[in-house]
Amino acid sequence: MQVKKYRAGTIKEATAKVKNVLGHDAMIISTKRIKGNGKHSLFEITAIPSGSDISSERSDPFGKVKSELMSIKEMLYLLNHSGGFSEKLLLTPGILNIYSRMIKNGINDHYARLFLERTGVFNGHSDDGMDNVKEKVSKEIMQVIKTKDPFQVGDNRRIIAAFIGTTGVGKTTTIAKLAAQLMLKFRKKVGLISIDAYRIGAMEQLKTYANILGIPCFRAFKKKDLLFALKKMEGKNVVLIDTAGQSQYDMSRIEELKRMMPGDMNISTHLLLSVATTESEMKKAAVNFSVLKYLSYIFTKTDETERCGSIINQVMELNLPISYITNGQKVPEDIDRADKGKILKLLLSKDQGVHLSL
Repeated sequence: MQVKKYRAGTIKEATAKVKNVLGHDAMIISTKRIKGNGKHSLFEITAIPSGSDISSERSDPFGKVKSELMSIKEMLYLLNHSGGFSEKLLLTPGILNIYSRMIKNGINDHYARLFLERTGVFNGHSDDGMDNVKEKVSKEIMQVIKTKDPFQVGDNRRIIAAFIGTTGVGKTTTIAKLAAQLMLKFRKKVGLISIDAYRIGAMEQLKTYANILGIPCFRAFKKKDLLFALKKMEGKNVVLIDTAGQSQYDMSRIEELKRMMPGDMNISTHLLLSVATTESEMKKAAVNFSVLKYLSYIFTKTDETERCGSIINQVMELNLPISYITNGQKVPEDIDRADKGKILKLLLSKDQGVHLSL
């Protein structure tokens, strides 16, 4: 294995030298700042060619940092997205990899920096080693994540919950999963109501699930229909309401939904957001649906994306609890009650070959 060192006045220049000689797939072993001949310091990058087998060396000098290695391609991506912050990262050995993992998994650059800064790693408090820094970053992320159980499974009071969100976000399937779990696992008496008057086949789909589970399912087009359906389900522990998918830009229909479920009906609302959508569209949906005063997030379609960082980005934007995470179409399996540890794993460990644009 051929280890090479490249020096330049800036980290970008040093990185460019590595790329020109070893190519985009060269692996960076270390970065550091050193004193130059004059007043100015230099940046030094130690790198190896792509395909080098670092475990084949008899002494395996880099075996302990295999998981910390970064390609030049990844380095260039981070340099282009971190501005002047890159020097802070590069002067703190090992931190760059933690930052890289957050960015590659879709966590907003601003929040990735914030989590690192809160650990004190840039204040000379990183002597405990990278494992402790990773643990501190994880704790900082977990501190901003709140979770909620909307159905209070230990409580016998009736819960009425409506699920809102954009078209195709997975409301009907999510309701079917929840109905099955609440019945089979927690022995709750469940009823379903559809107030989706727009989507063809919406009621049929929900009714199919209801028939399989052997539970009642009503349709409501107006507020008086909804009141009638709720009256019919007075003996149920949980009533789940499927709403029409709304465009986050169609405020008139969102307001219409609000009028159908006024606050005096004691209906809790929960917003479904697809992790597979763009962060900007997710944020827009969260803002515009806020007139319905939803109490929690349900993040859907985590199985359809390689980057789940938008979950923490949205929580940082509007800090409401997460109640459920869905990860597939299977009913009732592909849904989990929100758990901080599982969410953290999605945010930091879902690394499946993210494609970086240079």
